[in-house]
Amino acid sequence: MSDVPGIELNNGTVIPQLGFGVFQIDPSDTADTVLTAFEAGYRHIDTAQMYGNEAEVGEAIAKSGLKRDELWITTKCNNSNHGFDDAQTALDESLQKLGLDAVDLYLIHWPLPGKDLYVETWKGLEKAHQDGKTRTIGVSNFQPHHLDRLLAETETVPAINQIELHPHMQQAALRSYHERHGIRTEAWSPIGQGKGLLDAPELGEIAQAHGKSAAQVVLRWHIQIGNIIFPKSVTPDRIRENKDIFDFELSDEDMQKIDGMEKAERLGPDPDTFAR
Repeated sequence: MSDVPGIELNNGTVIPQLGFGVFQIDPSDTADTVLTAFEAGYRHIDTAQMYGNEAEVGEAIAKSGLKRDELWITTKCNNSNHGFDDAQTALDESLQKLGLDAVDLYLIHWPLPGKDLYVETWKGLEKAHQDGKTRTIGVSNFQPHHLDRLLAETETVPAINQIELHPHMQQAALRSYHERHGIRTEAWSPIGQGKGLLDAPELGEIAQAHGKSAAQVVLRWHIQIGNIIFPKSVTPDRIRENKDIFDFELSDEDMQKIDGMEKAERLGPDPDTFAR
């Protein structure tokens, strides 16, 4: 992990800036895939109750032989587990599946404003943190007005907001909000889920100039603007390739070209209307 920089969070903990995500990895493939990621040097794993593969992530952790303090493990509170008590009970279940005494980061997966329970859920995460069941707490898919309520009505500023973020959805205003309030930005779908982003000619030109792939160029862009990322793959060569992004640097011109790709187009749901 020595080549992966760390990002200090607002409570003093340090998260590896590059991790490995397990969204949509079948449980039957998860343990072997995570072990491949560990062998490639990843030490930061991002899972969620919603993904249904926490137990298999735990299996990989147990088989890896890695020391607990070498790892950063994130999981997320499922949408069905909103509420002060339910969020804590759900974390207990996650810890049992993962085989851990505590996770490094516990997130509210979606704000679900229609339920209007995210403030109480956040208070449940605060209690879990006080009880030592998670080193850090944060949110995912929160908009500024959701965050404003947490800042006004609770005691803890989220350490991280994990949001959809890629060159076609750059979230500049939300990233600026995070910076003003000491919240770190974590990007899901950092390379656009393979839905056309990587075919952009701008990325192809930059990739050719650096002898890298378009995916590596996009991941490097994230690193240079300060995002925390956790690309996902089940292909061993791609898993290794996605980590091989610390031996080159994008120029200011490269960065400006990628910045110019903004389309404000979501691949995922709108957090203000998503209700499941």
